Amino acid sequence: MKRTTITASAVAAAAALSLTACGGGSDPLAKSSSEASAAASGSLVIGSANFPENELLADIYAGALKAKGVQVTTKLNIASRETYVPALKNGEINLIPEYTGNFAKYLDKNAVVTDQATALASLRKALPDNLVALEPSKAEDKDSVVVTKETADKWSLKAIGDLKAHESEAVLGGPPEWKTRADGVPGLKRVYDLTFKEFKPLDSAGSLTVQALKNGQVQAANLFSTDPNIKANDFVVLEDPKSLFGAQNVIPVMTKAKATPQVTEALNAVSAKLDTDTLAGLVTKVVIDKKDASAVADEWLKSAQLG
Repeated sequence: MKRTTITASAVAAAAALSLTACGGGSDPLAKSSSEASAAASGSLVIGSANFPENELLADIYAGALKAKGVQVTTKLNIASRETYVPALKNGEINLIPEYTGNFAKYLDKNAVVTDQATALASLRKALPDNLVALEPSKAEDKDSVVVTKETADKWSLKAIGDLKAHESEAVLGGPPEWKTRADGVPGLKRVYDLTFKEFKPLDSAGSLTVQALKNGQVQAANLFSTDPNIKANDFVVLEDPKSLFGAQNVIPVMTKAKATPQVTEALNAVSAKLDTDTLAGLVTKVVIDKKDASAVADEWLKSAQLG
């Protein structure tokens, strides 16, 4: 593949195109008249972050709720937490698929997330009073630092800390918000004392990140542990022995006032049947096989007797 250079402007343009295509306009949170009417009548507005797995999870939640007679609308592919968390807090959206440790760290940079129990407790403690976290699933998707097999072999890399010997020549790639997030660049410095040659803002574990890693524009990158691109490209996930990324169980987080017994029961039933292997397989269908996320969600819900 011809070597290319990814610039910040290209990333911004790609993000803008993504939001236009998936969010229905330049503002993915803009309400149409029909959506405003639905919200006013008590419908749940389900949002998602801007990466395929989270959109898929939102579709699964939507399908499970519809099967129980709950009126829902969706606002998919919004953006990162910096955009959708304020919308969740103020009621523009009412439900979002989240990840226990990462969300706890976003809300409280000092949150303890070393295992499933502490991550869940930390998240529930840090949530605003008008939000509630329902039951977590067994499915876990962690942030990870990934390198190519060639780089791993050349530098003898097994764990994140092994990058220390090559930090002056290594460019790190990740979503723009990783530059300031507690579990991103600052976390890698704090926990592993890593100061990379450069941080290159790319996308949320998407195609820009994968291509930059393959083309050698970055030597290490942030991808999610369930990303099928890791296996497809023979990437190496570096071990995280100091638990920077902690436990990351998928969990529905929603407006407390909307968490009726009917809604809670439907969403907890999804969590009870969703595990990591199942989630990874569903994401593969969307990312590698290019199947429609809503169709994949519906197929799984039917197989799990939830839709």
